[in-house]
Amino acid sequence: MGRLSVDLCGIELDNPVIPASGTFGYGYEFAEVYDINCLGTFSFKGTTREERFGNPTPRIAESASGCVNAVGLQNPGVDKVISEELPRLKKVFHKPVMANVSGFSIDEYVYVCEKLDKEDQVGWLEVNISCPNVHGGGMSFGTDPKAATEVTKAVKAVTNKPVIMKLSPNVTDIVAVAKACEDAGADAVSLINTLMAMRIDIKRRKPILGNVTGGLSGKAVFPVALRMVYQTSKALSIPVVGLGGVSTAEDVIEMMMAGASAVQVGAANLIDPWACKKIIEDLPAALDKLGIKDIKDIIGAAH
Repeated sequence: MGRLSVDLCGIELDNPVIPASGTFGYGYEFAEVYDINCLGTFSFKGTTREERFGNPTPRIAESASGCVNAVGLQNPGVDKVISEELPRLKKVFHKPVMANVSGFSIDEYVYVCEKLDKEDQVGWLEVNISCPNVHGGGMSFGTDPKAATEVTKAVKAVTNKPVIMKLSPNVTDIVAVAKACEDAGADAVSLINTLMAMRIDIKRRKPILGNVTGGLSGKAVFPVALRMVYQTSKALSIPVVGLGGVSTAEDVIEMMMAGASAVQVGAANLIDPWACKKIIEDLPAALDKLGIKDIKDIIGAAH
C-alpha cells in the first residue's frame, strides 16, 4: 500500500478521494476530461428501480457559498444502468466502482441492491437513505433509526458486497441513526448528504426551484459535515466516509482527522471538472507540509 492508499471495507483504494454520487454521472463523461483511474473510486449517479425523469425545472439555485439542487434522482433505472452504463464505464475505469442506490420503499432498495450486487464492477453498495429533494423518497428512512435499521437489514440479507449507508444531516441526532445502521449490519456509513434549503426569486416573489426546496451543498456545509463525521466516527467501530463541502487537499486531511477513512467530493466537481484530480495531486505536498508520512495515520487523529 502506498502513502495515499486506504482500506475501505476490505477493498484497497490508491487514495481516499471519491467523487460523490450525483456529481460525477456514471463516470465516462469525466473520462473525456482526464484519466479517472487516478481516483480512489467514485460513487455513480443515484439509481432506482424504474427510470426517473426527475423534478420539474429549475433544479439548481445558487447561493453565496454553495448551491441548492433538486434534481430528483434522474436516472435510467437499474436495468439500463447494468446493460448500458456499466459496460460503457468498464472501457474507461478499471477499478471497483461504488453503486449508489435510492428507493421509495424497502422492496425497491432490496430489488436494486440485489441486482447490482451481482455486477463484478461494483465494489460497494452505497444505500442512500437521505435524499432531501424527492417527495416521499429516501429521507423518511434516514431520519428515523427504526426505519434505517429496517432498510439496512433488508439490504444486507440479499447482498454479499460491503454496504455503506448514506446518512442525512437533517436530523436531531445523526449518531443515533448511524448506530442503528451499524447494529443492523452496515459495513460503513457515509455522511453527510445535503442540508434542506431553498431560495426565493424576490422579483417574482416565488421559490426559485421547481420543487420549492432542495439540498444545499458546497463549501457552506463543510463545518457541519466535519462535526457530524467527528461525532459519528467516535461512536462507531465501522468506517465512516466523510463528505460535504470538500474542495481542497487540506479539506480531505481535515475530514480524515475528524475520523473519515475516505472522503467524497461533491459540488466541487460541478464547479471544476478537474477538482478531484487536482486534490489528489495536491495531497502529497499538503501531507509534507504537516510532516505526515502516511495518510492512514491521520484517520481520527483529532479524537
